This record gives sequence, structure tokens and C-alpha cells, in this order.
Amino acid sequence: MLAVLLPLASAQAEGLGTVVLTTGSGEHTYTVEIALSPTEKARGLMFRRSLPQDSGMIFVYDRPRVMSMWMRNTYIPLDMVFITEQGTVLRIEENTEPFSTDIIYSGGDAIAVLELNAGEASRIGLKPGDRVAYPGIGETGSGAW
Repeated sequence: MLAVLLPLASAQAEGLGTVVLTTGSGEHTYTVEIALSPTEKARGLMFRRSLPQDSGMIFVYDRPRVMSMWMRNTYIPLDMVFITEQGTVLRIEENTEPFSTDIIYSGGDAIAVLELNAGEASRIGLKPGDRVAYPGIGETGSGAW
């Protein structure tokens, strides 16, 4: 069984993209892995031991919904940023607890979740209502992938 888990531990989402968060302190750019497939979305950042600074993972869905996440098998504490279809921050769950199976809810309809290193949201002063620039989010007639 260990041999099966080792490839998963180093697996990464296939696509890369760029997310720009605009806060009171300016624009902050992140290189993100894009979790597109159901398998990538289910795995997320599980089994990772580190996440480079100014990096993250984004999960984009085909329609807005109340979302739920957890930290099962996740070694890295994260900030989870729930994003509206209009391209604004809905809610931030800061400094999530590694390995926790507690459910983390979006607190309303979201189209995407951005996971960053814990403390990043606070470092840049991110708050609900701040702008998120990412292709397909907040653009007229978009949101579907």
C-alpha cells in the first residue's frame, strides 16, 4: 500500500495559472495549481509537505454553491479563500488545522476556493469584498468551465 501512496504524495494538479488579489495594500500575484478534475479536486493539497511562497491551489466549479472543505491528510496549514461568481472574496478561513476532518463551509454561494499558505491572507490584509482576478471568474457571461 505504501508504494501506491508515494506517487500520490508528489502528484500535482496538471494546470498552472495566476490569481491576483487586490487588497488595501495593493495587488498580490500568486502562481496556482488548478484543480480541474474530480480527482484533483478531491486530492487538493493532501500529502504535500510544503507549498512555495506566493503559490497556492484554486478549485473552480461550474456553478455557484455552498462549498465545504476539510484538511484530511493535509500537512500544511492553509488559508482558504472562498470566492464569489462576481470575483470578490466571500469568506476567509485562516490558518486551518492540518489533518482536521472538521468541515469548513463557504458561508454562502461561491464559485471557487483558493488555498494559500496559512497567514498569507493576514499578511496582505485580505478581507471579504476584496477583488480576485482569475480567468472565468467575475467576467460577464462566465463562470462555467
